[in-house]
Amino acid sequence: MSALEKSMHLGRLPSRPPLPGSGGSQSGAKMRMGPGRKRDFSPVPWSQYFESMEDVEVENETGKDTFRVYKSGSEGPVLLLLHGGGHSALSWAVFTAAIISRVQCRIVALDLRGHGETKVRNSEDLSAETMAKDVGNVVEAMYGDLPPPIMLIGHSMGGAIAVHTASSNLVPSLLGLCMIDVVEGTAMDALNSMQNFLRGRPKTFKSLENAIEWSVKSGQIRNLESARVSMVGQVKQCEGITSPEGSKSIVEGIIEEEEEDEEGSESVNKRKKEDDMETKKDHPYTWRIELAKTEKYWDGWFRGLSNLFLSCPIPKLLLLAGVDRLDKDLTIGQMQGKFQMQVLPQCGHAVHEDAPDKVAEAVATFLIRHRFAEPIGGFQCLKTDAPKGTQLSEIPSRVLPTKENCTGDETTSGHHAQTITIVSPICGPFLRTIHCS
Repeated sequence: MSALEKSMHLGRLPSRPPLPGSGGSQSGAKMRMGPGRKRDFSPVPWSQYFESMEDVEVENETGKDTFRVYKSGSEGPVLLLLHGGGHSALSWAVFTAAIISRVQCRIVALDLRGHGETKVRNSEDLSAETMAKDVGNVVEAMYGDLPPPIMLIGHSMGGAIAVHTASSNLVPSLLGLCMIDVVEGTAMDALNSMQNFLRGRPKTFKSLENAIEWSVKSGQIRNLESARVSMVGQVKQCEGITSPEGSKSIVEGIIEEEEEDEEGSESVNKRKKEDDMETKKDHPYTWRIELAKTEKYWDGWFRGLSNLFLSCPIPKLLLLAGVDRLDKDLTIGQMQGKFQMQVLPQCGHAVHEDAPDKVAEAVATFLIRHRFAEPIGGFQCLKTDAPKGTQLSEIPSRVLPTKENCTGDETTSGHHAQTITIVSPICGPFLRTIHCS
């Protein structure tokens, strides 16, 4: 299996086709529909998941840029959500409904530049530095000099931008950081094959329903509920096509013009225009952003990401679709307790879309354990055998001490501490003092 198939780290397709019943609880019921029942691929509006929408104006040297944000919640910390490459803020829709029902928080899901409904003067500048500054500018435009406590949560490319934003101190009230399925090592390996992958995607779709159906059946999004709201932010109508009748008349005009002059290269050019217009007429939807043209920025998104993530002096959470995605630096950092990690198996790359309930539980547990937010609706934190920051796949759960079987001394914080030997396939054996739950 290639590194691309294992990671798909730019908000693209996961490695395998969708599995019946995989992902979150929302997707399972829809994917297990009986014979004779047709699945509904019609689009769903953002208003079913978010409470409001706002276009935030940011002034700069060249004028004003407008960033689309979707919001929910009225109190508690702000969870600022950054989507993956090619996706939009709508990819967080189902997750938003799930997290709002578990903890007291506010949601701000942002369309990054060049994506979704955000309008900027230079939409082709997708450098990590520029997009990180965008995040800081949006926070300042929304909250002024006294922003509320903010936790950055990013998926794939958005995870990388979240780390760059945090490491540059562009959000003064930052209290936490979460990356979803983005790791420097596997991301860098995947870049070599990314152009081939992008060429294999459909360039156009006949309708929004067709785009949604493709995303589910291809495995890009394994949760039909999320796909119905998320894909609306990924595709747009082809330029110059307002209606089937309008596009037909344009094509006919090109055909008539070609009949008058069929000599030389002019005829070839007109025939090409005719073919292009026919394609747009039959397939009026295309991707909002041409990801292949962003290649020059890919290296800057991911190179050095692991060390940047580890150096951020705030509580950190890493959510992965598989432990095979973990690179050496993060493996060592995780063993040293520098961040919390949770693996959500049976998900594709779009973890927060495939399993929104599980991601919401993990984030809610993180917020509550760090006392960043209060639980609501009787939500209970996830219980694990491993203490904070020690969810290591190579350590059997029976080896990790709990409060009941710990032989160490009780600390001033009410936890128990014990030193154990951990054997890592990368680092070899070393001693580690851990605190039991």
